[in-house]
Amino acid sequence: MSTPTPSATAGLAEPTGPTLELPVEGMTCAACVRHVARALDRVPGVKQAEVNLVTARARVVLDTGATLDRDALARAVEAAGYSVPAPRETELSLDVRGMTCATCEGRVAKALRAVDGVLDASVNLASERATLRVRDDVPAEALIAAVEAAGYEATLASRGSTSRAAALAEAEAREDRTNRRDLALAAALTAPLLVIAMSHGALPGADGPAARWAQLFLATPVIFGAGRRFFAQAATALRHGTANMSTLVALGSFAAFAYSLVALVAPGAFRHGEHVEPHLYFEAGAAIVTFVLLGKLLEARARRRLSDAVRGLVGLVPEHAHRLATGSGDVFEEVPVEQLRVGDLVLVRPGERVPSDGVVEDGRGALDESMLTGESLPVDKAPGDPLYGGTLNQSGALRARVTATGEGTALARIVDAVERAQGSRAPIARLADVVSAYFVPIVVGIALVTLATWLLVDPGDVSTAVERFVAVLVIACPCALGLATPAAVAVGTGRGAELGVLVKGGAALETISRVDTVLFDKTGTLTRGQPELTDVVLAAGAEGERQLLADVAAVERLSEHPLARALVRGAEARGAPRREARGFTATVGAGARAEVEGRAVFIGTAAYLAAAGVSTEPLEADADRLARLGRTPSFVAVGESSSAMTLVGLVALADTATDEARDVVAELRALGVEVAMVTGDRRATAEAVARELGIDRVHAEVRPEGKAEVVAEERARGRVVAMVGDGLNDAPALAAAHVGVAVGDATDVAAAAADVALLQGGIARLPLALRLGRRTLSVIRQNLFWAFVYNLVGLPLAAGLFYPFTGWQLSPLFASAAMSLSSVSVLLSSLRLRRFGRPARRG
Repeated sequence: MSTPTPSATAGLAEPTGPTLELPVEGMTCAACVRHVARALDRVPGVKQAEVNLVTARARVVLDTGATLDRDALARAVEAAGYSVPAPRETELSLDVRGMTCATCEGRVAKALRAVDGVLDASVNLASERATLRVRDDVPAEALIAAVEAAGYEATLASRGSTSRAAALAEAEAREDRTNRRDLALAAALTAPLLVIAMSHGALPGADGPAARWAQLFLATPVIFGAGRRFFAQAATALRHGTANMSTLVALGSFAAFAYSLVALVAPGAFRHGEHVEPHLYFEAGAAIVTFVLLGKLLEARARRRLSDAVRGLVGLVPEHAHRLATGSGDVFEEVPVEQLRVGDLVLVRPGERVPSDGVVEDGRGALDESMLTGESLPVDKAPGDPLYGGTLNQSGALRARVTATGEGTALARIVDAVERAQGSRAPIARLADVVSAYFVPIVVGIALVTLATWLLVDPGDVSTAVERFVAVLVIACPCALGLATPAAVAVGTGRGAELGVLVKGGAALETISRVDTVLFDKTGTLTRGQPELTDVVLAAGAEGERQLLADVAAVERLSEHPLARALVRGAEARGAPRREARGFTATVGAGARAEVEGRAVFIGTAAYLAAAGVSTEPLEADADRLARLGRTPSFVAVGESSSAMTLVGLVALADTATDEARDVVAELRALGVEVAMVTGDRRATAEAVARELGIDRVHAEVRPEGKAEVVAEERARGRVVAMVGDGLNDAPALAAAHVGVAVGDATDVAAAAADVALLQGGIARLPLALRLGRRTLSVIRQNLFWAFVYNLVGLPLAAGLFYPFTGWQLSPLFASAAMSLSSVSVLLSSLRLRRFGRPARRG
């Protein structure tokens, strides 16, 4: 006799239909499972109920078309003597494939919001992700099914996991291969097609029958092979009662192809008695497909950079950790970081990254925590101090007790902040997509009215009516409208790259043109990003600066501390002679000492020297003055022995402002842009740098999550915000801003999270980036204006509206020429951006 399974179903077949899931409390055995299942089966509209004792959940399949809600099922369970806890809110994300425009974003969001239990849904085209706030009883299958029913593909996103990163990389590589293949085919066939079609008799035999049939054979694989995606997407949009850019591309290319095919196969249909073969427009349809495919390839590449941010963040955590082996005394074993548990003891050697959040139990060291604070100076660690996963141990071996793992770590919170900021970014309305929702139906309507009108005027002249119908479609081909934005974006971004400004797509270029507030990170952005020797102050009776620096460098050469290396570099740069030291000892966070040429040399804080019996009072005023300027002073004492020391001076280190920072701030203000600083550094240091550069507003001692909050506050004020940073700790704020800007030496993660990267000259290129955005947007507006004017004039002319009064009419031949001219004019207009940033000629 078999043992009953702790689940029950109403039947053996696997039914299909809408599903609901709900938790069930109070079940203790298989009998309870069957009792709950029978109670649910008796509810009208339920096709099958499956109850699982292990997971304490019930999955209910409903009849097709059933509108049963969760409350009715909960009442049935409660009537059976069990309870259903109130649903809790949770968040999840879906990776969505197949979106091409803002219309797609809206359609996916609408489909998800229609699912019972979805409280809110936000869809981001750039990151191809939907972020949802749902009840915890909503099955992921229902959400995926809703997206698929809308005509797209969806998978459940696993936040921050390496498996998701691998799956995303594979999908992106597949998309890139498809784009490359289709573009290569289209370009290879369109080039000779244009040569034949545009020769106008200049080439021998170009107007002959063989050449005309060759145009058909060249255009067909371009339009229906490389361009098949546009027809599929247009069909999907049509089924849902909308139109998008794919609709425009499909309409334009097919109209040109269909007319040309009829003109080729049955030329008499468009011939007015003369023995001249009607013109063909195969090249127009093929060119549309080729240009749009090029734009899709460039857009996909820019969008792909966004996913590098999360991959880079996850990559900071080491794959393995050194954990104390159970029952081994003092032996550490190497284990995958996923196996770490709260309470484990781990060893972090110099040069290694901390595997998880923890607390130091033994050892001292200096850690680079710039990923969290943005502070370029390393942080000294001693027993009792916290450690953060992903930070870099620069010196000293540490033993630490794990306090948080996985999604509970500080790094995981940064990952979450980046993903949330990217997922919640407001959709950028692309004008061409919005217009296409109305433009396409209107154009089709005008074409049909034109056909009917000319048939009514002369029922026997079908060819003229068809010719007018095709002329309307050809002249209204959205090539100029479709090229107005991407052509300017392509030239603008290309020119920007030449000038050292890398812009990730048209959305960023458009948005940066409207920026009126710039938030700067300090470390590595406004400053050089590493400590430098800035000041040397001699006490009364000291031998001289070079002698003092020679003693300091001799001691600090024996230290692993990054500040010590900065002092050595500074001393060598100032020509200090090299001396040797021995007997080096250091106290973490206080100072160091050694014997140099028979004398004792102490370097450190006032308290460190006071413990050695040295008074620092003569130089306290200088130390306070330097500290107010944001510098880190260290006192120096020398003596024949450690018991007879004399104060000889102090040295100061600072992360100094870059040469171009002041000019950039002034230039931004001249552009009407408000400037502020947001940094994780100490307030005194931040305010000192701000005063030097002329920045009035300072947000100091801010964590990465806090930086994103500052950005949100500025956005709430109605400001268009650009965040400028260079470190991992800036990634959430870069993603949360309207425009994230990473400077030249930015980390890969910061650059990936940013919309704009300044590749040359640090922040010196930022004003240029803003001016480039403004100039590009101006060109786009001009392009769209003339594209609309062209259509407003061309459509009635092609329809024959002026013919009864003026005798003006437009054949498909001239309609196609006008369409081509409109496209060329848009391209020529966009090419004006090639001159951006060049010095004006002087006569």
